[in-house]
Amino acid sequence: MPPPTNQQAITVALMQTHKRIQEACQASARTTDEVMLLAVSKTKPLSDVMAAYDQGQRHFGENYLQDALEKIEHCTVEDIGWHFIGTIQSKKAKTITSKFDWVHTLDRHKVALLLNQHRPPHLPPLKVLIQVNISNEVNKSGVALAQLEDLVAQVSQLPNLLLCGLMCIPAAGQTEHMQRAAFTQMAAARDRLKQTYPLITHLSMGMSGDLGYAIACGSSIVRIGTDIFGARSTSSP
Repeated sequence: MPPPTNQQAITVALMQTHKRIQEACQASARTTDEVMLLAVSKTKPLSDVMAAYDQGQRHFGENYLQDALEKIEHCTVEDIGWHFIGTIQSKKAKTITSKFDWVHTLDRHKVALLLNQHRPPHLPPLKVLIQVNISNEVNKSGVALAQLEDLVAQVSQLPNLLLCGLMCIPAAGQTEHMQRAAFTQMAAARDRLKQTYPLITHLSMGMSGDLGYAIACGSSIVRIGTDIFGARSTSSP
């Protein structure tokens, strides 16, 4: 029997991922409509994106701008939602805001101003999430919880950005208890902010290893890469 094609492998992987999400939602008394699957396609070719698209996947996450642009510019379908989930360099903000529908990694007022300034007027406001450094890691991007409300207040005033929620990446190697504690803190922060800013509804948290914990704690966007597309095709740009 011949080995499965990449399309077949991605089809099976997507089915298995949706099953995991469904089981996590059932265990948490939530519905699958409450959780968006973001397929992280970084370093993968457009053919892999289209293989997932053919199975109904519509939201794709990209970390590396140049790698993403090659796919976005050659993509012929219009109903894909492109999410930028990498570190935002100021010099690349103009390109990011013109090519993506969502940005998950906003963590500075300076970058928010650039995204707002460069969002093309013919496009709707850019959907943004504020990245929170929930584990207080020295070398990780994200705003500290103590400064979160100030940044939210600043971003919410920018007309070309639509602040939709929060995002986090807990420290690697944590115990289940520590992961749940981090996700619970994120949910509590979202709920507090929502009282003043009702559009802040999303929580982008949870990847392959901690998907179940994240959904149990209220995640509305889970970012899954390797479990769908396999290991990275190339080294990071």
